[in-house]
Amino acid sequence: MTPPQAILLINVGTPDTPRTGDVRRYLSQFLGDGRVIDLPWLGRKLLVNGIIVPFRAPKSAKLYQQLWTPNGSPLLHNGILLRDALQHEMQDKADVYLAMRYGNPSIPSILNQINKKCYNRLTIVPLFPHYASSTTGTAIEAVLLHLKNQNVIPRVNIIGQFFQHPAYIEAFAHQISQHTLHDYDHILFSYHGLPIRHVLRTHPGKTCQELNCHQTYTTDNAYCYHAACHATTRLLANKLNLHPEHYTTAFQSRLGKGWLQPFADETIQSLAKKGVKKLLVVSPAFVADCLETTIEIGLEYRELFREHGGENLTLVESLNATPQWVKGLKNIIEAG
Repeated sequence: MTPPQAILLINVGTPDTPRTGDVRRYLSQFLGDGRVIDLPWLGRKLLVNGIIVPFRAPKSAKLYQQLWTPNGSPLLHNGILLRDALQHEMQDKADVYLAMRYGNPSIPSILNQINKKCYNRLTIVPLFPHYASSTTGTAIEAVLLHLKNQNVIPRVNIIGQFFQHPAYIEAFAHQISQHTLHDYDHILFSYHGLPIRHVLRTHPGKTCQELNCHQTYTTDNAYCYHAACHATTRLLANKLNLHPEHYTTAFQSRLGKGWLQPFADETIQSLAKKGVKKLLVVSPAFVADCLETTIEIGLEYRELFREHGGENLTLVESLNATPQWVKGLKNIIEAG
């Protein structure tokens, strides 16, 4: 008997293999999304396929080769583990599926499977704690664009940003607390960066400075990624009883100057120069380990920290498919 609902977990995606050709195809799809690079179609296509991908694909392929494990892509592998563990928790209340916004398993292929089962309800769960048009927004759009062509459209429920949910905070606080915090001189909360222009579109006519987004989260900036990230840091710091002077919020993975600041790499250099020897880094923007956590933070930032006088940079593992996160995600879905 078909359960009453399907749950669709969505993450950003991964190349099929770390080979340059597969990485090129993945980057073309990812960067070709108008919600990621917000240029007119023709200009975006020329920029992505003519300049960015040809130069970036070989470099990215080398990084993915470092990331790859015997189980393949960690993002996909941990996504499958999460899907299966959540299915066990849901039992016969729902069928749980996993799709990637870019790459495989694709959203259309999984929605076609779901459509054959005739569920009464579809719950869409973008696995992004904070709303951004280039993550949650594009995932939801891709699902809805596919659903509009179906003869039967089930009742749709969307789980939006969930960074404020106690289950998410408790799960990440548990991961952080696996480390003896007083052994570290400082804690860095590192979030994926965004172009400032993307952020400003969530509160037109007002800047983050005017809304005090780094200190205040209200209905006026409810979809501001900048405000949400700082609010997440405050929630985690409060849960872990951290003093403000012992932690910093920064933004990584920038592709230009017009991105959210402070930049994580510059912050790490500054902390090392100020005498911080042992640094703990956590990235609450990611619920699964990926290139940006394992390689960018775990390898590149660690080397950068040591080059500027630091001794040890430790990366907190992401939530992946930990029991705390599986139960927490179930609570988030049921509350939504």
